[in-house]
Amino acid sequence: MRKFLVTLLTFACLGFVKASETGFLMPVPQSVSWGQGFLQIDSSFAIVVEGVDSGRSSHAAARILARLSKETGIRFSPPPAKPNAGVLRIAVRNPAPLTPVLGIDESYSIAVNGQGAMLTAGNFFGVVHGLETFLQLLRLDSSGFNIPAVTIKDEPRFPWRGLLVDVCRHWIPMDVLKRTIDGMAAVKLNVLHWHLSEDQGFRIESKRFPRLHSFGSDGLYYSQDQAREVVAYAAERGIRVIPEFDMPGHTTSWFVGYPELASSPGPYSIQRTWGVFDPAMDPTREEVYEFLDGFIEEMTQIFPDPFFHIGGDEVNGKQWDSSAAVAKFKHNNSLKDNHDIQVYFNKRVSGILKRHKRRMVGWDEILHPELPNNIVVQSWRGHKALAATVQQGSEGILSWGYYLDHMRPASYHYGIDPLAGDGLELAVDQRSQVLGGEACMWAEFVTEENIDSRIWPRTAAIAERLWSPSDVADVEDMYRRLAHVSKRLAWLGLTHIASYNKMLERLTGYREINTLKTLSDVLEPVKFYERPHTRKYTQQTPLNRLVDATRPESNAAREFAELVESYLMNPTLEGRAKALRLRLIQWRENDKKLQPILSTSPLLAEVIPLSRKLTRVSQIGLDALNAMEEGSPLGDRRKGLAKALSEEQTPAAELLLMIIPPIQTLLNAAP
Repeated sequence: MRKFLVTLLTFACLGFVKASETGFLMPVPQSVSWGQGFLQIDSSFAIVVEGVDSGRSSHAAARILARLSKETGIRFSPPPAKPNAGVLRIAVRNPAPLTPVLGIDESYSIAVNGQGAMLTAGNFFGVVHGLETFLQLLRLDSSGFNIPAVTIKDEPRFPWRGLLVDVCRHWIPMDVLKRTIDGMAAVKLNVLHWHLSEDQGFRIESKRFPRLHSFGSDGLYYSQDQAREVVAYAAERGIRVIPEFDMPGHTTSWFVGYPELASSPGPYSIQRTWGVFDPAMDPTREEVYEFLDGFIEEMTQIFPDPFFHIGGDEVNGKQWDSSAAVAKFKHNNSLKDNHDIQVYFNKRVSGILKRHKRRMVGWDEILHPELPNNIVVQSWRGHKALAATVQQGSEGILSWGYYLDHMRPASYHYGIDPLAGDGLELAVDQRSQVLGGEACMWAEFVTEENIDSRIWPRTAAIAERLWSPSDVADVEDMYRRLAHVSKRLAWLGLTHIASYNKMLERLTGYREINTLKTLSDVLEPVKFYERPHTRKYTQQTPLNRLVDATRPESNAAREFAELVESYLMNPTLEGRAKALRLRLIQWRENDKKLQPILSTSPLLAEVIPLSRKLTRVSQIGLDALNAMEEGSPLGDRRKGLAKALSEEQTPAAELLLMIIPPIQTLLNAAP
């Protein structure tokens, strides 16, 4: 009985109740109609698969049933020979290929009542999505675990919903990749963009050209068998895997083992810092294209997806400018500038890809009228660049606005729509050429320890933007559901919650972390690419400071801002002023308790000014609140308080104190 009560309280905290029209579903389905009653989930519950492709669907159902058992603590028995009530029946209408392809039917429908449930899908990949939705419906109330009566019809808004994972700047092990794929499947993303080569590392085995990985990876690379394992693992969860091998620039790691590919003689070594570097492939030599033909042929045996990403971005042209061979080639082929040289290179590579039955994908820089229209351009420059792609007749995907390493809040990413933005003026018949979008997890400041906290839960908001109808845009409701989904992702095995406390424990020398957590909870890392400007970073720099542990978005600061807004709308409402005061006092007093820990940890010494800043800022908030509560104008003090608050906005230890804006709001509202 005691164990049951603990479980009950745990799931009550998770919020297993139907709170609105959207419940806790994320992404929100195309159509949801709630009914009366519920389907009880107990030990007699079973999943039965009917129709074609039953083997793979049964395996997917078994995975969901195992997760359901983990979340409920219920051990499920094999289904009886003739099950009646309490069963989820899965009906699959059509067979599906072993790996998903762009544009495949991903639709499904779910109908639940008190007697049972039915999941119907056009093929296996619709089943995968439908099972994730079914699991999200689970709730706990006085009757026990159950699924509410509901009818859902669902399909994605965009066919391309991806996540780029950079494994080159910092190595990401297999187990992290697999749990990332699990998280992607949970929120219905369907493309893993695997960034496998970069100046800082070449991360896959090549049996044809073994010096690529043996010289260019520091021994940290995926074997071909491991890569095939990732492809198969992803396919079982409805996810395509698209490899990216950057060319002709960002190619230093290629040249460590094969300097003859470069436009200038070597020797070369792996880059240890971040940025845009000079080395670029030699576009004048036939041997380079022969090499690429052999390499691409080898990689297509591992990656079956029809799309192959060549990067193509940020070629600064300095090696080409200094090469006599390139200058002669440019003259002989009537090429005006380096852009023309890259177009020539891309045309040659496009022909190689066509021979191997692959379509080229690349960043904005590859777009050119001389390339075939079947290329896909990934826009990192914004909606104007995306519009240019479509207007030229090619298909495009949006990544601008979805860069996770920029440390922007979920609400920012949620507000970016591939079909709505500055400069995006498309005719109705052109809109289908926008295939979707991809979140990007660049890894300059990411390791296996903190990558989950950089991807999740914010990527779930991006996933919803790419799946759900465009009018699903209520930010407050998004955050309500995101908190729930975040906990579900943790149940699935993602470490974005657990790793935070572990990193804080290490920073304190394994002492209590409550006071450090109080500070860290209201901090965020600096935004965009500010970190490399504050100190010198290399690939070997340990990412073990508070800035590496602190979350990209402070929920505590966001909730405090909401409380301030609520208080100012109705200051007389009981409890709001008290709640504000209690939080401000807690923050003001925290430094006294935290200083003994900060002063004895070398890793936390840089945080001492931040802790004191929290005290000063909280006192300004209390001064403003007191003025409002007591009706006593701040008078001449206002200018000094405003100046002091403005000065506190400067980052410290590459961290920002995120309660400053709402305290500024309080100060502005004070008499």
